[in-house]
Amino acid sequence: MKRPKLIGTDLDGTIVPFDRPISQRTIDAFTHAHRLGIEIFFVTGRPPRWMKQVQEAFNFGTGICGNGALLYDFRDEKIIDSWLIGPEELTKGAAKLRKVIPGATFAVENFDGFHRERTYNPRWDKGQDDLGVSMIEEHLSQPAIKFLVRCQGEEISADEMLAIADSTVGDFLTVTHSNPNESLLEISAHGVSKGSTLAKVAQRLGISKDDAVTFGDNPNDLSMLAWAGRSYAMKTGHPATHAIATGIAPECNDDGVAQVIEALLKLGV
Repeated sequence: MKRPKLIGTDLDGTIVPFDRPISQRTIDAFTHAHRLGIEIFFVTGRPPRWMKQVQEAFNFGTGICGNGALLYDFRDEKIIDSWLIGPEELTKGAAKLRKVIPGATFAVENFDGFHRERTYNPRWDKGQDDLGVSMIEEHLSQPAIKFLVRCQGEEISADEMLAIADSTVGDFLTVTHSNPNESLLEISAHGVSKGSTLAKVAQRLGISKDDAVTFGDNPNDLSMLAWAGRSYAMKTGHPATHAIATGIAPECNDDGVAQVIEALLKLGV
């Protein structure tokens, strides 16, 4: 066991509690790691406009947004690299998923912002698109950062939706979710995930997966938990994360990630 050279962490439910700001203990643990020369990546499903909270807490590190679609400098608010869904795949995916997911309604995140169908009820993007369109195809003529599918009546769970969607469009899109309690899917370009992008940036830095540590709590974190030599699922995380991670971190509200990092920093280089 030795000190890592790279730390990749999910945000919501991992280092960002749902009912309070990022803790000072968490900020201090990441700051100590950064000062020791460890590369820090904040890896999230969030779009860039939701990174203000991270920008206010940390003056270091790099963002990986949209579940791997964007490499993002949140301090200068600049996109460094991107891996987007093409219009053909978006249109094909929408057509197929309408047929197999009950009450499916769609939204898309692209460089023009957030766009939705009128029947799509945005939980986190209130005010981003107050009008909506009858069919999301009106906004699928350009590449997308993320494609969203919601089951309005929530007749089926996110896990059930994921299984259906993966068997339907998984050969040309990457499907995941970040909340088992909400009937919502998050879709990326084929082969694009948190893990794939973290692997790319690690290779650019000359850091192997054995020198990386990752943290996460939901299915959209599985790829980076599987990639890293050491990985920690949050105690309250989705069962699938517990099955794939090499360790379990205490829960987010107990500064679980900070506790693990504090211990890791005591190891030799």
